[in-house]
Amino acid sequence: MILARRLGRTFGAKRVLGGLDLHVAEREVLLVTGPNGSGKSTLLALCAGLLAPTEGELEVGVERGQIGYLAHEPLVYRELSGLENLDLYGRLYRVPERRERIGMLLERFGLWEARRQPVSSFSRGMQQRLALCRTLLHEPDLLLLDEPYAGLDEAGADLLDAELAGLSGERTLILATHEPDRVAHLATGRLALA
Repeated sequence: MILARRLGRTFGAKRVLGGLDLHVAEREVLLVTGPNGSGKSTLLALCAGLLAPTEGELEVGVERGQIGYLAHEPLVYRELSGLENLDLYGRLYRVPERRERIGMLLERFGLWEARRQPVSSFSRGMQQRLALCRTLLHEPDLLLLDEPYAGLDEAGADLLDAELAGLSGERTLILATHEPDRVAHLATGRLALA
C-alpha cells in the first residue's frame, strides 16, 4: 500500500524528515509517535499527496480519491451547516446513496440533532466529530489520521475507539498520535519519529 525509500522533506533549510524507509501493507495499522516537530504531520501530508518529497521515493498504492485524510484542522466550512458540509464532500467524492451515508455518520458521531446548525456554532469537539465524518464519508481504503482524538471529550473518544476497532483489519490506517496507549492494541506496526 505505502512504500517509502530514503524519504525526506525539507522546508527551506529545515529538515523535517530524512532517510525514512517505510512499508505499510494493505489493511495494516501503523501507529506513528514522536514529539511535536518530529515530522508526524509532514509524513501524513506526504502520504496524502499534499506535499511532495524533497528527497527519496514515496509510492502510495491507492488513488487520491480513496484516501481519507484528517488533519490538525477540521477542514470544514464554518459558514455551512454540518449537513451541508457533508453533502458538499459527498458530491465531490460521488458517494453513492450519499444522503443515507451522511445520516448514518451524523447519527453515529452524535451530530444528528445539530446537523442544520452552522459549523461556526460547533464546539471544538463537535468540529472534530464532523471532520471524522468527512474523512470516513467516502469509505476510503487508506485512512491518514493526524491526532484524531484532539478536541474530543471522553464520549467522542469512545466513539472514535469503536470506529477504529471496526476499521482495523478492513482498511489501511496510519495514526499519528500523542495518545499511543489508546490505539496500541490495534497497531500492526509502530514508527517512532525523533
